[in-house]
Amino acid sequence: MHPSQNRELGHPARCHSWQNECMNAVPLTVLDLFCGAGGLSRGFSEAGFDVILAADKNQAAVATYRRNFSHPALQLDLSSSPRLPAASVIVGGPPCQGFSSAGARRKGDSRNSLVGTFARIVAEQRPEAFVFENVEGFLTGDDGVHVIELLEPLIATGYRIHLRKINAANYGVPQHRKRVLAIGGLGWDPTFPTPTHTAYGAPGAASHACHLPLCPSVTEALAGLPRAESSGLGHPQGHIYRELLPSARLRAEQLLPGMTMIDLPTSLQHQSFRRRSARRVCDGTPTESRGGAPAGVRRLSPDEPSKAVTSGARTEFLHPKDHRTLTIRECARLQTFADDFEFCGTQSDQAQLIGNAVPPLLAFHIARNLRHDLETFEHCSESGALLSFVPTQAAGMSPALQRTTLLVARQAALNDAQEEFHFVSI
Repeated sequence: MHPSQNRELGHPARCHSWQNECMNAVPLTVLDLFCGAGGLSRGFSEAGFDVILAADKNQAAVATYRRNFSHPALQLDLSSSPRLPAASVIVGGPPCQGFSSAGARRKGDSRNSLVGTFARIVAEQRPEAFVFENVEGFLTGDDGVHVIELLEPLIATGYRIHLRKINAANYGVPQHRKRVLAIGGLGWDPTFPTPTHTAYGAPGAASHACHLPLCPSVTEALAGLPRAESSGLGHPQGHIYRELLPSARLRAEQLLPGMTMIDLPTSLQHQSFRRRSARRVCDGTPTESRGGAPAGVRRLSPDEPSKAVTSGARTEFLHPKDHRTLTIRECARLQTFADDFEFCGTQSDQAQLIGNAVPPLLAFHIARNLRHDLETFEHCSESGALLSFVPTQAAGMSPALQRTTLLVARQAALNDAQEEFHFVSI
């Protein structure tokens, strides 16, 4: 199927029909833990939930959150067992850099224990439902122990859980963003949000949900933005770029859409890229601290979704047509933040907040589905269970993922509700 066919036109950050769809319903309350810039809160608010409190340790995150939301946002360390109000739903994505393949992978990173903090708070607060989001490296980091760290206390408390890896492009987000979602109901069986779009432009992406409209392309996502400025504050906020140095400009001029630094002559490849590309990567875990085989600088394809937006996107992604890197606002567009959403802190802070955020459009689809569940569910059991586990959408698994899958299966076998557990193939 050609990318121009069977696509819903219009970018979600500018077409706000999805944001008004559920606003007249009776609100349910939400706590947003490790809130970051507030992507989850934005999506849940637009789906009719009443977010009553958010919390994060990061100063720039809290400042950004307070700039864009009217309810309280606290700057605090959630691992210190603070007293929190009761809510219908707890959502959150604990900091992920400890096991992110896009950044440093440090076994035993203290931030990884925040997964346990999230699980402990949910188990103590006992909301009707929870939503947990994290990077795909969560599944294999520290040999899968963090998956058990999340599941074990919550299943013991009575939560019935779906744990699946998804691609945000299947929910209309204009980028290939693979993430892990856990959705649980306390004594009732939640459903998992069904895809709304077909992803394309990456190996195997179009094999899932292929009957749906194509997700927006980079061109559609960035449509309507004025020409980026090279000085000032930019309009909308952050729509400003830095002129490339002569050597970087020369690389950019050689890169066609979809090309990365590996496609350049060796003489134009950056020294750090050559060093990283020469190392050996075994089973998804690099021998050096930085994860994954590097792409270096890449030029985005205008007629495909973007690659995953990370904190490095503003320096590593070239505009599809212009010889420059992306602006902060363009990164925010690819993450489906509206143009009036303002980010605080330095440009580095803002890039990190955007790269770490849950896309508001993805959050909206999760929230809309969960809202329907909460308005119609019936308690079915006092015992917790892992209802489904989808560790990959691919046909095969790496040895690391196979180990995690076996670990999860063994944990499920210890559960009294083991007959409820099943692997799902999609």
